[in-house]
Amino acid sequence: MTGTITENSATEPEAGTTADDRPTAKLPLRSRPARWRTAHPTAVRTFHLATTILAAVLVLGALLFPNRLMALQPNRFTRIPVEAIIGAAVALALPRRPRLVVAVLSGIGLGVMTILNMLDMGFLEYLGRGFNLILDWELLDDAQAYVEDSMGKGVAVGATAGAAAAVLLLLLLMALAMVRLSNLLADHRQTATRGTLIAATVWVACSALGVQISGMPVASERTAGAAKVQTRRVLDTLRDEAEFRKVAKVDTFGNTPPAQLLPDLRGKDVIFTFIESYGRSAIEDPAIAPGVDKTLTTSTAALAKAGFHAKSGWLTSATYGGSSWLGHSTTMSGLWIDNQQRYRTVMASDHLSLTKAFQKTGAWDTVGVMPGVQKGWPEQEYYGLDKVYNAFQLGYRGPKFSWSTMPDQYALEAFQRQVHGKKRDKPLMSEIILTSSHQPWAPIPTMVDWDDLGDGSVFGPIHKAALDPSDVITDSARSKQEYGKSVQYSVTSLTQWLERYGTDDTVLVFLGDHQPIARVSGTGASRDVPVSLVAKDPAVLDKVASWNWTDGLKPAPNAPVWKMSAFRDRFLTAYGSTPHPSSN
Repeated sequence: MTGTITENSATEPEAGTTADDRPTAKLPLRSRPARWRTAHPTAVRTFHLATTILAAVLVLGALLFPNRLMALQPNRFTRIPVEAIIGAAVALALPRRPRLVVAVLSGIGLGVMTILNMLDMGFLEYLGRGFNLILDWELLDDAQAYVEDSMGKGVAVGATAGAAAAVLLLLLLMALAMVRLSNLLADHRQTATRGTLIAATVWVACSALGVQISGMPVASERTAGAAKVQTRRVLDTLRDEAEFRKVAKVDTFGNTPPAQLLPDLRGKDVIFTFIESYGRSAIEDPAIAPGVDKTLTTSTAALAKAGFHAKSGWLTSATYGGSSWLGHSTTMSGLWIDNQQRYRTVMASDHLSLTKAFQKTGAWDTVGVMPGVQKGWPEQEYYGLDKVYNAFQLGYRGPKFSWSTMPDQYALEAFQRQVHGKKRDKPLMSEIILTSSHQPWAPIPTMVDWDDLGDGSVFGPIHKAALDPSDVITDSARSKQEYGKSVQYSVTSLTQWLERYGTDDTVLVFLGDHQPIARVSGTGASRDVPVSLVAKDPAVLDKVASWNWTDGLKPAPNAPVWKMSAFRDRFLTAYGSTPHPSSN
């Protein structure tokens, strides 16, 4: 019938088509993960619960994370962080898109604060101070070089790559954790709002009543406090930079004529020697002192037999645990240089260094022996050194001893062979930096016969038989023991050199640049270092009689303590220099 379609005609294909060509109804397709979630609801719920718990642990742990290694105790993580309560309130108040943006940014910010806390932890452990956001990034390169010298290039590269990966992973996980928690709050807005109000009430009550658990306040604002400290450091650094530039332009001896500088040392060979990490702990710590004190006593007697006498006191270093150049520059400039910005400012200034005062007179040849320098050293100009011998210019062919490029005994013998032992028209002023007592205090060289030093190859078997850095670096007790041995070696090398090669006109000043790291010197140790002045000529020591230093190489516990920055002016004054100030 026209106008009707029979059942059979509806199922027949059109002319020229087949059954396979007919359009078919499209059913909604589900992804494999979606099908898996539908088939395993218990596993999905468990996974969601686990990730939520992990996100909460990560965020709360970061909010309560301390910046000191010794503070990593369970009671630090039993507190209520106010930042979490504020964050929850913000997440509940924001629409979806702003909420996600804030969650990501706050997660990254919290990750950054965690990294800064870890950097604080490391700097406090090694340098006795917190990390400075403005000044300390370049020290990370030095840390990488130290690891390479101590543990090998492979370990250094692996550690650097691992640290970079860990930082990126931490930032990513923290951002994801914040997003996860903010979504959870939004999905359960009514319950989350009540919980946030209850948590805020509890926090306020605990804060007002001073409630504590295991000695720690329950109400915490740890991350806010840490951010405040970092901000204060940045502001203080910026202010200090401007103020210190003015201070550096003022110099008590800046305009002193050459003829009025150091007249009482004319004709003397003067040597300033820094011993790496030679601190007060080496002389007074019960676990370290016996061996070092015995070496100082023995060396004092040996020097006296050779006609030398000494006086010793204490200087408070501008640095601690590392950054030796801050101690060197503080001693020589007479300025308190306790950070990298101050160091750069002084190195670029015309503030008179103690060593440059000798050069300015024209009465001395000035030389630096720097076995720790392995690249260009523009500071040579500031220190007024006519010639500097670096690690590659002392003829050493033996093995490196961890960070130290060569044993102190060899460096001193090379100084004698290439500089001190040569005939010259003028007396010599030398600055020598000894490095064998640099951490990690393994391997440590031992003394050999001075006549057998040669090119240093003799130290090969000694190096092979010595401890490996990995045997010492994580063991505090072992580090103390080996540190003490390294100081004994450095002091013995220097005093034996003086016995062997010193003359009636030799004047030696030697001191530590800073205390060893906190793991060795102990928490709360002073920043004091020993300083000794040694000479044969009684008139040299008579000039410093008013200093009231202790006779011998070991300063008494009650010997005078000066700031390291006071040494330059006291030394210049003691040996006849006339003040002629320069100012801004």
